[in-house]
Amino acid sequence: MTDTLRPVQDPVQAPADGTAVPGAHDGPQKLKRSIGVVGGTLLTLSCVTPASTLFVVVPDLFGSLGTATALTIAIGSLLCVAVAFCYSELGTLIPSAGGEYAMVSTMAGRLAGWLVFVLSLLVVMIVPPVIAMGTADYLAPVVHLDPSLAGAAVMLLATLAGLLDLRANAWITGVFLVLEVIAAAVVAVLGFAHSERGAGSLVSLEVAGADGHADTVTAMLIVSGLAIALFVTQGFSTAVYLSEELENPRRNVARTVLATLAISTVIILVPVVGITLGASDLTELTGGDIGAMVTAWSNSAVGTFVSLCVALAIVNAGIVMVIQNSRVLFASARDQAWPRPVNAVFSKLGRFGSPWVATLAVGVPGALLCFVDLDTLYGVTGVSVTGMYLLVAVAALLSRRGDHRHTHAWRMPLWPVVPALLIVVLAYILTQQETVHLLWTGGITVAATLYWALYLRPRPATRWLVSIPEDARD
Repeated sequence: MTDTLRPVQDPVQAPADGTAVPGAHDGPQKLKRSIGVVGGTLLTLSCVTPASTLFVVVPDLFGSLGTATALTIAIGSLLCVAVAFCYSELGTLIPSAGGEYAMVSTMAGRLAGWLVFVLSLLVVMIVPPVIAMGTADYLAPVVHLDPSLAGAAVMLLATLAGLLDLRANAWITGVFLVLEVIAAAVVAVLGFAHSERGAGSLVSLEVAGADGHADTVTAMLIVSGLAIALFVTQGFSTAVYLSEELENPRRNVARTVLATLAISTVIILVPVVGITLGASDLTELTGGDIGAMVTAWSNSAVGTFVSLCVALAIVNAGIVMVIQNSRVLFASARDQAWPRPVNAVFSKLGRFGSPWVATLAVGVPGALLCFVDLDTLYGVTGVSVTGMYLLVAVAALLSRRGDHRHTHAWRMPLWPVVPALLIVVLAYILTQQETVHLLWTGGITVAATLYWALYLRPRPATRWLVSIPEDARD
C-alpha cells in the first residue's frame, strides 16, 4: 500500500501514536532553507563533477567504445532528459532530503521506496571513492602517489569540509567548479584545433583491438555502455536531495535539475567530441590518456595546469557528494529506517546545521572503499544507477493518482509516455550488464529485502515513516 505523506512534526510536538523519535524530546529535525537556485545549481553541478567525470570515468569508455564514446554519452544524455523530467515532477511533489526513496515510497509503496533507498545508498557510497581514486593520476606531474591512498585522503578531506555550513560549501565548490570548467574548455579547444579526422568518425564505431587493428563497436556494446553513460551525468539528482534546503522548492527543484543536466552534458560531451577528433590515432584514443594528449597538443605546462585543475575538481566532487550522501542517511534516520539507537545518532545536527554523524558515516567508509577493485565498483554503480532510475520512472508513472493529481507541482510533458518508455529502455539496459555485477547488486538487494520483511514491515507504525517538511507542502 502506498504511504501517505507525513509532514515533519513541530519540534515541540510528539508523534500522534506517542512513539519516541530520534533526537529525544525534540522530534525529527528539519534542515534549514539556506540556498537559492544559484547555490543549488553550483552544488548540483559540482556533484555531477563534469571535469572529473570527463578525466576519470570517460577514459574507461574510450577503452571499450573508442570512437563510439561520444555517441553513447549522447544517447545516455537523451535518456537522462526523461529521467530529469521524472525527478523534477516527483521532486516538487515530495521535496525531501530523502531524494529518490521519499519519492518512490510515497508513490509506489514502502517496499519499493526501501529498495530504491538501498540502491541509492550503494551509488552514493561507491561513486565518491571511484572519482577520488583518479586524483593520483592528475597529481602525477607534481608528485607521485598511490591511487588508493590519494583517494582515501581526498575522501577524508571531503568529509571534514562536509561538516561545514551548506552555504559556505556552495561558495567553495563554486570556485572549484570554475576551475574544472576551464580545464574541460582547454581540452575541447585543443582537441578541435588538432583534429586528425572528420565528424564522420563520431559514428564510425571503431575501437583499437588487442592486435592494434580496428575492431567494430557493436550495438550491444553501446547498450551495455549506457549504464556507465547514465552514471556520467548522474549527479543532477542532487537537486532533489537538497530540496529541503532550497528556497521555494516547488519552483527551484525543477529548474536546478533541468539546468544542471543541460550544462553538465555540454561540459562533458563537447570535450569528448574534441578528444575523439584530435587523438592522433585509434590506439591513442582507445588508451584514453587525456593528460598525455593535452601535453602533446600543447606543452607540459598546459598539461600540468589541466591536471591540477582536474585534481581540484575531484576534491570538489568529493565534498559535494559527501554533503549529498549525508543528507540521505540523515533523512533515513529521521524516517525511522533503523533501530532506535541508530536513528538517534544519524539524525543529530551539528553547530553548522549539518548532519555531522551521518557525514562521518558516509565519508570514512568511502575512504576504505578506495582499496576495492575499481572495475567492480564501476560495474555495481552502473547497475545500481540503472535500477534506481527504473524505480523512479515507475513512481513517476504513478505520480498523478488520487490527491497528487491536484497538487501544485512542476509537471513533465508527454506524461505517461515518457516514464513508460523509460521503464522499458532501462529494463533492457539492465539485461545487458555483466552477470557478476548483476549478482553483486542483486545479492545486496535480496539482503535489503530480508531486512524489510523481518524488521521494517512488521513495524509499520514506528519504522520507515516517510516524511516531508511541513513547510514544503504549501
